[in-house]
Amino acid sequence: MKKVMLFCVGGLAAIIAAASLGPVIALVICAGIMYVAWTQFQKPSSKLLKAFWGMAGIIAFFTAVGNVPALLGVGALAVLYLVYKKWNEDDEELVKVQEENDPFINFEKEWKQLTK
Repeated sequence: MKKVMLFCVGGLAAIIAAASLGPVIALVICAGIMYVAWTQFQKPSSKLLKAFWGMAGIIAFFTAVGNVPALLGVGALAVLYLVYKKWNEDDEELVKVQEENDPFINFEKEWKQLTK
């Protein structure tokens, strides 16, 4: 039953992530512009260039903050990652439980204790 729920949540998160792929790409571009503007603003140059890079960084910052669908897409990607981690954890736990209840493994443990 957990696998069905994880599948449903993962499917919904994948649809949301796919639908907001464009805004996520725009968010990455804005972050890149902010990084370039910050590095160019730090360099010693004329006041006119500093003003230009400062305004470019501020515009890119406000564009990135106002990009709510991209934030939803990033959240959906985080949910997809968590579903992937949980999906793999369940498989490992089932294998461990089966090994503990396996009569052949218990027989081998007892046989090793008897032959010591």
